[in-house]
Amino acid sequence: MIKVSETAKQKVVALMTEEGFDATDDFVRVGVKSGGCSGLSYELTFDKNIAETDKVFEDNSVRIIVDKKSFLYLVGTTLEYSGGLNGKGFVFNNPNAQRTCGCGESFSL
Repeated sequence: MIKVSETAKQKVVALMTEEGFDATDDFVRVGVKSGGCSGLSYELTFDKNIAETDKVFEDNSVRIIVDKKSFLYLVGTTLEYSGGLNGKGFVFNNPNAQRTCGCGESFSL
């Protein structure tokens, strides 16, 4: 399961609305792809469709879909949002990551 902090929820809802998505019907797609300075990087997009192999979660009123392969890397992850002067934007607090890069956008196991 993937959890969503309150600040991340507020930002997700605002961005979904801004981009023409409906947070009550549409999804946040979270995934992992090869790349980044630590080997794997996170993907975060909005989606209206669920693939047959997607896992579906809801936390804090945010509907999340994850493809089957990415799910193995993301179990137990919390999506957070860091704003302010030194804010990074969306942050993945992933307990499975053994090493992360300085920007927090990539990781390795």
